[in-house]
Formats: sequence, structure tokens, C-alpha cells
Amino acid sequence: MKLTDTKQDQYGRIKRIGGDTHFMNRITAIGVTEGTEFQTVRNDKRMPVLVYLRETLIAVNRSDAERIEVEIR
Repeated sequence: MKLTDTKQDQYGRIKRIGGDTHFMNRITAIGVTEGTEFQTVRNDKRMPVLVYLRETLIAVNRSDAERIEVEIR
């Protein structure tokens, strides 16, 4: 499942992150890494996905969120 497929208030874990080196450096620098637990705060169409992880609220744009595979618990 992609991060863009999650619903508000769902909890999960980041399973895999795909993309080029630039994307990987950028996304991991803000704390989005494989194995990290998260909560989807808001996921409205055409808006960034808001996730809460590592005690931080992060907005991930939709094209980046498409590259992040998650598993819901």
C-alpha cells in the first residue's frame, strides 16, 4: 500500500522507500525512514499527505508519497 492510500487516523509503519538518490537523501533527512511508525493525520486529494512521525508533523507532497510503501497495523 502506498502512503497516498492511507486514511486519516490510520497507524502504520514505513515498509519501503523508492526513488533516486536525491529523493532518498531529501526524504530521509526529514526523518522518513524504513521501519518508522507513523500516523496519517490528513490525506485529502490534491493536497500533501500530513503524517505524524518521530514526534513531528510532516507534509509529504503527493508525488513523494506515491514512492513510499507502508503497512497498516
